[in-house]
Amino acid sequence: LDQSQIYPDYLQTPLCIFGTGDLGFSLGRRLLQSGYRVVYGSRRPHSCGPLPPGTQVMSHGAAAQSANLVFICIHRENYGFLETLLPELRGKVLVDVSNNLKKNQYPEANAEYLQRLVPGAHVVKGFNTLSAWALQNGPSDANRQVYLCGNSAEAKQTVAETATKLGFTVLDRGSLSAARELEDFPLQLFPEWRMPLRLAVGLTAFFFFYLLIRDVIYAYVEQQKDISFRIMVSLANKVFPIVSLIMLSLCYLPGVIAALLQLYRGTKYKRFPDWLDRWMLCRKQLGLVALAFASLHVLYTLLIPIRYYVRYKVAASTISQIKENRTSEFDTAIAWRTDSYYSVGILGFGLYLLLGITSLPSVSNALSWREFSFIQSKLGYVTLLFCTLHTYLYGWNKFLRPSTYKWYTPPGYMLSLIVPTVVLVVKLLLLLPCVDRTLTRIRQGWERTDPEDGCEKSLLA
Repeated sequence: LDQSQIYPDYLQTPLCIFGTGDLGFSLGRRLLQSGYRVVYGSRRPHSCGPLPPGTQVMSHGAAAQSANLVFICIHRENYGFLETLLPELRGKVLVDVSNNLKKNQYPEANAEYLQRLVPGAHVVKGFNTLSAWALQNGPSDANRQVYLCGNSAEAKQTVAETATKLGFTVLDRGSLSAARELEDFPLQLFPEWRMPLRLAVGLTAFFFFYLLIRDVIYAYVEQQKDISFRIMVSLANKVFPIVSLIMLSLCYLPGVIAALLQLYRGTKYKRFPDWLDRWMLCRKQLGLVALAFASLHVLYTLLIPIRYYVRYKVAASTISQIKENRTSEFDTAIAWRTDSYYSVGILGFGLYLLLGITSLPSVSNALSWREFSFIQSKLGYVTLLFCTLHTYLYGWNKFLRPSTYKWYTPPGYMLSLIVPTVVLVVKLLLLLPCVDRTLTRIRQGWERTDPEDGCEKSLLA
C-alpha cells in the first residue's frame, strides 16, 4: 500500500524532537501513542541512549529536513548550535519547551532568544508547563492545559492541532512577547494557595498566643500553677477547631458579600472588586485547609482518653469519692448537652469530608453543575451550621460566668463564633422570599434601572 493510504495527511510528515532527555523521551512516546511519526535529532545519533520504540534518530540537520514541526527540548545554554542549521530550519515551526531555574534569569525570554537565533523559523512557546510525567501518562484533570504564544497565527494553529490530538486543551496567550509570562508559570509555588496558607498561619499564631496568655500564663500568674504541659495537646486542640471554623465561614462569606452587592447595585453586570474576585477564586483552597484543621481536631480529641493528665484526674476523682463515701449524681441535662455536642460535631465533620471529596477534580468532573452546586453551596451552609452549633453547644452557658473572662478577655471559641454567626444570619435574610425573589431576578439578567426605559420616560415627559 502507498504511505498515503496508511497514514492520514497530518501523520505522513514526521515530527522532529531535538533532545533525548526525559522530556524529549516522554513527548516522543506520547506522540507515538497518538499516531504520529517521530524522529529525533541528536549530536550523537548512534549513542544517545534509549528512545521510544518506533522512532528514528539522526543528526540535527537530517532530522530538521525531514519535518516541518520541531520541538526544541534542550536547555537555553545549548541553543548555539542552531545557528549552524539556518538553511534546514528556514520556514519550520519551532516549539520552545524550555524553562529557567529562576525568574529574570536572562534579559529576554528563551523563546524570543530562539527567534533571534533562527530568524527564518516560526517560534512558538508551548508545552513548557507540562512535566515529563504528564506527557508520558497522558493529561490528567489537573494538568490538561497547554499555553501557547507566537507571532505566527499559522504556526500556533499547527502546534494547537498537535496538542489537541494529544488530548490537551490549548490556551492562546497572544504574541511571542508573552513568552516571559509562560516561562514564569512553572516557577510559581502554589499561587492559589498563598492567601489561604497565610491566613491559616496568621490565625493559628494569633489564637495560639491568645490562648497561651489566657490559659497558661494566667494560671501561672494568678493561681501559681504550672500547666505548661497543656500546650502540646489541650491548647492545640482549642486552636485547630477555632481556625477551622473561621476558615470554613470565610469560604461562604464572599458569596454573601457578592449577593449583597448585587442587591445594592440592582444588576449583575457590574464587576466585583478585585479583592472579592481573588477571594472567591481561592474558596476551594480555603475549604481544604479548613478541613485539614478539622481533621487535626478530630485526631487530637481521640487522644484525650489516653492522656496521662486525664487518666490522673479520673483516678484522683474516683479515689476522692471513695474516701468521702459519696457518689456524684447523674445529671441528665449535662448528658443531653455532651451527647448533642459530640453528635453534631460528628455530623458536621462527616459533611466536611463530603465537601472535601467532591472538590477533587476526579469527583467533581463526574457531577453535573447542579449536583456540584448543591453539594458545595446547600450542603456547605448546612456544614457551617452544624459546626457552628457544635461550638455553641461546647460553650453552652459559660458566657454567663464571670470566671470565663480571664483578664476581661473572652474565650477563643467566642471569638470564633463571630464570623460564622454573621454569615448564617445574613444568609437566612437572603433566603427570605421577598429578598430571594429579587436576587434571583437580578441573576437572571433583570436590572433595577434600565437605561432605555429611562430614555423613553424622559422623551414622553
